[in-house]
Amino acid sequence: MDSSTVTRQRSAPEIRTMGELPGPRAWPLVGNLLQIDQPRMHAQLEDWADVHGSLYRLRLGGRDVLVVARSDLIAGILRDRPDGWRRWSTMENLIREIGSHGVFSAEGDDWRRQRRLVMAAFDPGHLKRYFPALVRVTERLRQRLDAAARSGEAIDALSVLMRYTVDVTAGLAFGIDVNTQQVPENAIQNHLDKMFPKLFQRMNAPFPYWRYLRLPSDRAFDRHRAKVHEAVTGYIGMARERMQSNAGLREQPTNLLEALIAARDDGGAGLSEEELLGNVLTVLLAGEDTTANTLGWALYLLHTHRADWRSLVEEVDAALAGDDLPRSFDVARGFDFIEACVNETMRLRPVGPVFFMENNRETALDGVSVPRGTLVLCVMRKGAVDTRLAHDAAAFRPARWREASPPDTAQVAGDAGSGRALLKASMPFGSGPRLCPGRYLALLEMKMVLATFARNYELVDVSTEDGAPPAERLAFTMFPEGLRIRVAPRAATR
Repeated sequence: MDSSTVTRQRSAPEIRTMGELPGPRAWPLVGNLLQIDQPRMHAQLEDWADVHGSLYRLRLGGRDVLVVARSDLIAGILRDRPDGWRRWSTMENLIREIGSHGVFSAEGDDWRRQRRLVMAAFDPGHLKRYFPALVRVTERLRQRLDAAARSGEAIDALSVLMRYTVDVTAGLAFGIDVNTQQVPENAIQNHLDKMFPKLFQRMNAPFPYWRYLRLPSDRAFDRHRAKVHEAVTGYIGMARERMQSNAGLREQPTNLLEALIAARDDGGAGLSEEELLGNVLTVLLAGEDTTANTLGWALYLLHTHRADWRSLVEEVDAALAGDDLPRSFDVARGFDFIEACVNETMRLRPVGPVFFMENNRETALDGVSVPRGTLVLCVMRKGAVDTRLAHDAAAFRPARWREASPPDTAQVAGDAGSGRALLKASMPFGSGPRLCPGRYLALLEMKMVLATFARNYELVDVSTEDGAPPAERLAFTMFPEGLRIRVAPRAATR
């Protein structure tokens, strides 16, 4: 062997196996499985990253799991979808099992086919046409807040906000006014919020016991799921009736549901009845939890950072003139400071703090060999609060989003110290080809709600019943546990 061969061998990058990575000490047989506290799993994974580094191994039962807490590696994974990476296959199977298989859980060509239909429902033109209905839903929210302000009632923040987001999503995507805000007994909202927590619980179960033994909680879940399916089937039936009486809706559907039905009934996109139902449920579930939880966190952070709340109020007062809430689409799309507050909230309190991913082919991540079909847990927040990227990374400071317009969120490396890398490390809507199709609607809803709060109310208290800060609790999405809001009418501003 000559000296040049030796040099080349020594300079080649060393490839490690997952078994060589550090990680928390595993117990015999079960590994780290029983050490994981499901409601705070995201925080636990972050804490272990502090000890073991941004790439470490867990042992869950008989399988190795890779944990990735580096934003540049996560961005690369998300960019390489759906060909190189996919959502964890177990998650897809569980979503199919509860009858909610749609664009969220679809993969490969199946996803590409469904994605085109779903994206069309959330384009800015469709949002603009829907805007008058969004104003009506926001007026109902204001009526609820007015009643709470007069009585001094501390309202359950997430319950109120979830009813708002369900009403908006159902109206935009399905052309249906479910009005859960004024009709509390409406089945869809009372049962929807049981879906994600049960899905998350089953994702983390040691084995699928419910397929062999139905516990009381599983039987209760079956009842909730049946009610949701019944309601959604009714919406589909009403839409089909509209389309039968108005043939033009098949050629020019006015909402997502009509477009999905046309594709299903005409065979144009090959949608199955399962996919039709699953996409309706997917949009409802995604529209309910994620936006409402982000709004809850935003209100809490703004209440505890009064200077930022005052800046937000000043922006809203200047934009609305004599109006009590945004009443034009162009005004609602403005509010740069509200947008900065929302972005900062999603950086610090991402409602999707862990992505469950699986590779479609053998690959390597930062010199670690990852066999095909490995479960990879992407810890989304760690890089976005890294004090090496900005000294105040852990602080709520919305102004950072106005000081620099962040480039493509996928490019993280090389910007350390500038502050930009911190913003690019925040990926609340994902990244790459599967960026969340509902992000424009989510941002519009949040601007409408925060502007309505700022224009009309004082935030008297935003905390839990005992006055403590809300705990982070993970149940598929991460939410502020026990958050309550008390508002008072603002002094006359118009």
